[in-house]
Amino acid sequence: MTTKSEKRLSYAVLALPAVLIYLSVVAFPTIFSVLLSLTNYNGGKIFGNPDIQIVGLRSYIWLFTEPTRGFYTSLTNNLLIVCVSVFGQIPLGFMLAYILARKLIPRGRRLFQTMIYLPNVISPLIIGVLFNAIISGRNSLLMDIRHVFNPAAKFAISTNPMVPVLIVILWMFTGFYMIVFLANMQRIDPTIIEAARIDGAKESRILIHIILPTLVGVIVTTAILAISGSLRTFDLIYAMTAGGPAGKTRVLSLFMYQSAFQSGRPNYPLANAISTVMVLISVVLIIITRRVGRIFGGKEE
Repeated sequence: MTTKSEKRLSYAVLALPAVLIYLSVVAFPTIFSVLLSLTNYNGGKIFGNPDIQIVGLRSYIWLFTEPTRGFYTSLTNNLLIVCVSVFGQIPLGFMLAYILARKLIPRGRRLFQTMIYLPNVISPLIIGVLFNAIISGRNSLLMDIRHVFNPAAKFAISTNPMVPVLIVILWMFTGFYMIVFLANMQRIDPTIIEAARIDGAKESRILIHIILPTLVGVIVTTAILAISGSLRTFDLIYAMTAGGPAGKTRVLSLFMYQSAFQSGRPNYPLANAISTVMVLISVVLIIITRRVGRIFGGKEE
């Protein structure tokens, strides 16, 4: 028989590769990013900058005290995307999954499911370029259609350019949550639903008292995925608007990229400060989501 020490040693040996990968790929870059945000490193002597020095929270102070630089606009846009993802994609995905699971569509369910999920298999860069050609600019498809009905129509920038972006995001990722909910709804024992129907329960009561309580944990998990994915949004917006016009559609990840690579002189401390703020916001929102899930009896699955 093996002793407890031998078991612990075997567990440690099995876990060691995963721990090393985690430390090298996740933990070390995160710690290094936080440390770099506390320095003045902007590329070193190659860019004519002095040697690296610790300057404390200078980048964070600049970030929060210079509203004209675009941080608060980027943060607002990210929070709008979070709201659309959590309160738009997840409810729509749930409704579509419910329609499919309960077979409320008599025919063409597989085609319907495929068409809703299809945007997830297309690269966000391609979708961004496609919708940029459809709705943005004087030579867009939308303007050509307007000219058919009104030849004198002129192109005008929308008062809120984030609206088209939010619509595309809502359309693009709803299918993913539909598949997640559909897979979990199919795990519910159909005999429970049939027993409820025999007892006279209507479809609304089955939804509220059987399906929703069963999927609370899944809803919490999808909310966490939506929050983390929304704060990392980059490629779609970069291809669709590049943060324009005048930075009105810029998000934190794009702000970080532009600070590090597209400014005249790279500002790596500021870019790493932005990434640290993104991580903190994500952690706070995820903690809130998990606590709300516990209130309603959810458990992540």
